[in-house]
Amino acid sequence: MYNYFKSILDRDPAAKWWELPLYPSVYALLLHRIAHFLWWIWIPFIPRLISQISRLLTGIEIHPGATIGKCFFIDHGMGTVIGETTEIGDYVTLFQGVTLGGTGKEKGKRHPTLHNHVVVAAGAKVLGAIKIGEYSKVGANAVVVRDVPPHSTVVGVPGRVVTLRGKKFEELDHIHLPDPLLRRLEHLERDLARHAGSYAPRSKRKSK
Repeated sequence: MYNYFKSILDRDPAAKWWELPLYPSVYALLLHRIAHFLWWIWIPFIPRLISQISRLLTGIEIHPGATIGKCFFIDHGMGTVIGETTEIGDYVTLFQGVTLGGTGKEKGKRHPTLHNHVVVAAGAKVLGAIKIGEYSKVGANAVVVRDVPPHSTVVGVPGRVVTLRGKKFEELDHIHLPDPLLRRLEHLERDLARHAGSYAPRSKRKSK
């Protein structure tokens, strides 16, 4: 428990030791551990009941079948939904309003896998049986439906991957997120401006 609380302090600058027992993420994770164990040993009904009680108390909905690693933290947490076949690694951080969901009525593995040290910002949706590589960051309100390589940042709808030559991201800058579409448009605009002078109107060519 000490290591878990310390990992929260490392990731949340607003956290204080004496406030941690009030964090909804702590109770949501504790209740999920109980529900997941009962789900694993095939106890019916009770795991789902526990998950629904947890949802009412914390605003965080975690299906009992989801697999969650150590030091998992949901900052604020309200509106977070984690599906049945979701797999979450160690030291993963989610913010409020995140959905780790499916894309339809398919059977089997249908929810995402988040590897170690992944950060998913507020309102983001990670959908389908996709993989988010370790140390990757998902920007606020992004919708991710494809695999993400390690050490990447994903932004936009649908989510677009921005990789800085495999460089490890230490923090997610929620304000200055890269926009690959905007960068492409700016590049095209510069090309048009550079070549504009190369094409003179036909009337001017005849007068010469």
